[in-house]
Amino acid sequence: MTGGAMDPLPTAPGAAAAEAEADEEADPPAADSPVPPVSEPRAPDAGRMQVPPGNPLLLSLTLQELLARDAVQVELVPEKKGLFLKHVEYEVCSQRFRSCVYRRYNDFVVFHEALLHKFPYRMVPALPPKRMLGADREFIEARRRALKRFINLVARHPPFSEDAILKLFLSFSGPDFLPADIQTQFAMSRELIRNIYNSFHKLRDRAERMVSRAIDNAADLLIFGKELSALGSDTTPLPSWASLNSSTWGSLKQALKGLSVEFALLADKAAQQGKQEENDVVEKLNLFLDLLQSYKDLCERHEKGVLHKHQRALHKYSLMKRQMVSATAQSREPESVERLEARIEEQENVIQTMELRNYFSLYCLHQETQLVHVYLPLTSHILGAFVNSQIQGHKEMSKVWNDLQPKLRCLFVGPHGAPAPPRPPQDGLSAH
Repeated sequence: MTGGAMDPLPTAPGAAAAEAEADEEADPPAADSPVPPVSEPRAPDAGRMQVPPGNPLLLSLTLQELLARDAVQVELVPEKKGLFLKHVEYEVCSQRFRSCVYRRYNDFVVFHEALLHKFPYRMVPALPPKRMLGADREFIEARRRALKRFINLVARHPPFSEDAILKLFLSFSGPDFLPADIQTQFAMSRELIRNIYNSFHKLRDRAERMVSRAIDNAADLLIFGKELSALGSDTTPLPSWASLNSSTWGSLKQALKGLSVEFALLADKAAQQGKQEENDVVEKLNLFLDLLQSYKDLCERHEKGVLHKHQRALHKYSLMKRQMVSATAQSREPESVERLEARIEEQENVIQTMELRNYFSLYCLHQETQLVHVYLPLTSHILGAFVNSQIQGHKEMSKVWNDLQPKLRCLFVGPHGAPAPPRPPQDGLSAH
């Protein structure tokens, strides 16, 4: 590491590009592609990209406006002693972002590759070459000037200047932002999210079962009403044995025949309640579960990815250091020692890259944890939707049941065919 002020930047271009939130150009948009001739005009399509006002082929910026976008200074930091070799470090100060960060040449390489990956059809300036060994002061100064030209061209380029990856390079200082107990906080947060996920998973399963029961209830009510209607429409002749009570069966059939309408309405209300709970409760639970699952996946990628690779790089470096000590003690040939020094320098870069990736990964996890907690109040919306659905559903079905009750009175036939009101249900056994 080059000190506490060293700014962590992920080495892989994809990792840096994933943080950029502007429109990606890996798959170039229509504005950068040749437009085929059109024989006749067509109606505008709302789903297609909207053309900005004015002439899209003209760059409406002056030289003064481009220069005013930013002025970036790149200065050499006094050489710092590495584990075995010296490292060149640059202080990069942006006037626009009012920031000063420390970068090494490899950080510029990562940034350059990320730009090429994300903006394949834009003018990405070239970087000065890298010299592994024997870099004199003249070479280092020439490279500093070239890096300054590079970063200023990028900082003033219209699409680049508005991209999050530039702000990340010019202003991000992960170790300075992260709390000292970041590893402990990460472990606690991961455990909390895991518990929340397990509970919400069970809530989602129960909500799905309630929706399924509501749909089954709707189907049962519909079939119940149809069977009552079928019973009332029965045309089987009345046997002579029932001739004394022929008027009773006829009255019952007439009443049963009309009940299918009310039961169909009840079935519709039950189905509507199930559908509403599926949309307002189950889907919101699934949305939150998808978010929590993505957080769990991110934690696993952190532990199995950058953390594991960092440990492997440290182990490999330890072996190289032992070889270096052994070669120095045995006074081997200078060329052999020089090759070993070059390998150690390369491995130092790998270790530093892994450390920076680890810092950056933790920084992202810190941000993603806050994003998950921003979504937590969704719980109240879900519960509110569930309660409202239950209240509204039972209220509407209760109204239908109450409207159905007068039609049932004719089913209760008293002596001599006179209708009798239904007796209220009794909680216990009838008294003798």
